[in-house]
Amino acid sequence: MNEQMLAVMQRRGELLASIAAQREQVAQIGTRWQAPLALADQGLAVVRFLRSRPVLVASVVALFVIRRRGVVGLMKSGWRMWKGYRFLTALAERLSSRN
Repeated sequence: MNEQMLAVMQRRGELLASIAAQREQVAQIGTRWQAPLALADQGLAVVRFLRSRPVLVASVVALFVIRRRGVVGLMKSGWRMWKGYRFLTALAERLSSRN
């Protein structure tokens, strides 16, 4: 029985040493992933902030569009879209009246 108990105690010591080594490995992996996960967490916080404020996002996008094209550029684009819409609806009417 003493030999059996000695073998069990020896195996327990080996397992505890293995567990300690694995803990160190997990701690090293955790420190390597700490910065990327913190960055991802900040990104999620930004996404949540923007999703909760759609008016703010729309106004910022509108400012970027206006700044890029200017008011005249936006008016030209709107006019072209209106003309294109009218052309396509007239074309669709002509094609549907033929059938």
